[in-house]
Amino acid sequence: MSSLEEISALDARLISDAMRLRFYPLAVERANGCRVWDVQGRSYLDFTAGWAVVNTGYGHPRFKEALLDQLERSNFASLISGMHTPALRLAEKLVALTPGDFPKKVWFGFCGSDANETVGRLLPIATGKRRLVSFIGAYHGATTASMAMSAHAAQSHFIGGGHVVKVPYPYPYRCPFGDEVQDCARATIRFLEEYIFRTICPPDDVAGIIVETVQSDGGDIVPPPTFLPMLADLCQRYGIYLVVDDVKAGMGRTGRMFSPEHFGVIPDVLVLGKALGNGVPLSAVVARKEVLDVGVGLAIFTTAGNPLSCAAGLATIEAIEQEGMVENAARVGAYLHQRLSTLQERHPLVGDVRGMGLMQGVELVKDRQTKTPASKEAAKVAYRAFELGLLLFYVGMFSNVLEITPPLILSEAEVDEGVAILDQALADVEAGRVSDEVIAPYAGW
Repeated sequence: MSSLEEISALDARLISDAMRLRFYPLAVERANGCRVWDVQGRSYLDFTAGWAVVNTGYGHPRFKEALLDQLERSNFASLISGMHTPALRLAEKLVALTPGDFPKKVWFGFCGSDANETVGRLLPIATGKRRLVSFIGAYHGATTASMAMSAHAAQSHFIGGGHVVKVPYPYPYRCPFGDEVQDCARATIRFLEEYIFRTICPPDDVAGIIVETVQSDGGDIVPPPTFLPMLADLCQRYGIYLVVDDVKAGMGRTGRMFSPEHFGVIPDVLVLGKALGNGVPLSAVVARKEVLDVGVGLAIFTTAGNPLSCAAGLATIEAIEQEGMVENAARVGAYLHQRLSTLQERHPLVGDVRGMGLMQGVELVKDRQTKTPASKEAAKVAYRAFELGLLLFYVGMFSNVLEITPPLILSEAEVDEGVAILDQALADVEAGRVSDEVIAPYAGW
């Protein structure tokens, strides 16, 4: 099987629509570093890292060696019924590496969804409080409970949990309290404390507040720098656990190993996934001991914390630390942001450029005055960039934000290459060279 036509036909016949989120006809054959090759032999510069998963780049030798070494020892051991060294070494590393010097423990799963679901399950038991607070625009997962904690437009046809209260997120480009508001972060905290807590959600019944430091699928929204410290202070005053979902922004992507470090905030619960396994299914919750020690067997999966995944996770962390990938993400990310900002000067479609490190968002609008979302145009830009040799996706509550999350090994030369392609893709869309028909088969968000 080699042709795109054959693979597309089989994919249409065999793969469930429920797990599709396609932007263009990509059929991957192999990948290395920051490059992906399709079945036709075409090479693409990857500005996605597979949804911010492959932080070390594809085919990293340390990662491959760790998996092969563990396969020689054993391909499986169940952590729920025994002990094994890879899980203990990874847990020890995570406890030492994550912010906070209080007693911590680790729970292992497969993805951000099950990790967030576990937090939502255990926090009410640990605290005796029934409610959780999350933010509009959040995407905490695709399991039933993690969807209940989310508040993303793509999940609006599902009914959320009645015990989860959703409040606005401080979105500087589109402040939910009005563009004339000078301090969107303070307005958000005031709304939560002086209105929500006084009306429908008494704070003495709130177990935890879950937040993304950069709201990724919501549109790569970077809140004002005062927001996280004020939220942490609010939690401390009311005895509420602060939960940071670092599934997408963690593991060095923002220029710090964990994104709350930018704001001097120490979460009570830190949720990790995606890049932790570098492509192997792995997630983790690192939390205060009392949160995770609420009872035996309350959050178990037979193959969670398996030795292969844990060996991969430890090798990934070691590669990120020892090869300067966090520092590279900060340095090259700043250069990427500067280069993307030049596109705003030349293209009226570009309304806003924002991000931290190698997590950048380019918001497209039909008109900069009205900020009307350019959703169809975002789909066209992503498709045209693919045709020109660049992989990127679009996200956001209005499906109008180009998301750029490349591997952390990206070079400045690759930034220049990718931005040049994006520049051409924007120009082609603005000139009407990409038809509605060509993007019709690809629903995206």
